[in-house]
Amino acid sequence: MCLGIPGRVVAVSEDERGPLTGTVDFDGIRRTVCLAYTPEAGIGDYVIVHVGFAISQVDEAEAAKTLAVLRAIPDALATELGPDAEVRS
Repeated sequence: MCLGIPGRVVAVSEDERGPLTGTVDFDGIRRTVCLAYTPEAGIGDYVIVHVGFAISQVDEAEAAKTLAVLRAIPDALATELGPDAEVRS
């Protein structure tokens, strides 16, 4: 299964040598994400991430609804985000 997962941008990294990236928090799991398709996204904004790319912005309420559904699926976030996810408690 390949899902678009909502997450909150917690850091943005600009490097002229590569695409815009950021750290996105997915309900306690943090991953580095390419923000090239959502350059207007900043810290505190919510984005939908698919295979490591933020593909759109969403509001907090919509992100919360989607995360609630994903929480109901056992290990959905960990499975979709992969074993190298940095877990924050």
